[in-house]
Amino acid sequence: MKDVKLAIIYYSSTGTNHQLAKWAEEAGKNAGVKEVRLRKVQELAPKEAIQQNEDWAKHVEATKDMPTVSLDDLEWADAIVFSAPTRYGNLPSQLSSFLDTTGGLWFKGKLANKVVTGMTSSQNMHGGQETTLLSLYKSMHHWGALVVTPAYTAEVQFEAGGNPYGVSVNPKSGGLTEAIKKAVAHQVERTLTVAGWVKAGMSQQ
Repeated sequence: MKDVKLAIIYYSSTGTNHQLAKWAEEAGKNAGVKEVRLRKVQELAPKEAIQQNEDWAKHVEATKDMPTVSLDDLEWADAIVFSAPTRYGNLPSQLSSFLDTTGGLWFKGKLANKVVTGMTSSQNMHGGQETTLLSLYKSMHHWGALVVTPAYTAEVQFEAGGNPYGVSVNPKSGGLTEAIKKAVAHQVERTLTVAGWVKAGMSQQ
């Protein structure tokens, strides 16, 4: 697990998924991973739209120096954690646009056998969290990546909402609790464990 290279890629408008990503980074380091990259997805929304939401504008300013994800980060990583809010039950356009640029890596087989997992958020309990993660995982299957979900493999899953596809947060319904933080750590550790198995197996080929 320690030799696994971990990339955490997030899109966040008002900060929820940024916090999930930071917790994922902390969990990776606590698990002993030596190389971790935390990267944000480039903001594509027009400034006019951002300025109409005070929290959005504040978050954009607060994270302006955060490194932006590149295709190199995907090729480099053994394990990838994605975190992004739902948009009508789908991925936000910012993350979708980035995924649309990965065709060259996919064509060369550079994304095959990456171990991936996803987290998300919505403003209400039935705001499309599960379908958002499933939308992400469809792309991952096309990559040839190996999807790892938390499922119901730890008691904290039930405390944190019980989404078997990945950690899901409702900012208006409890928000970023200690249980959510523990669920993020469990999901990251499970992903890293599988990535370690994959990397060890491939090194023996």
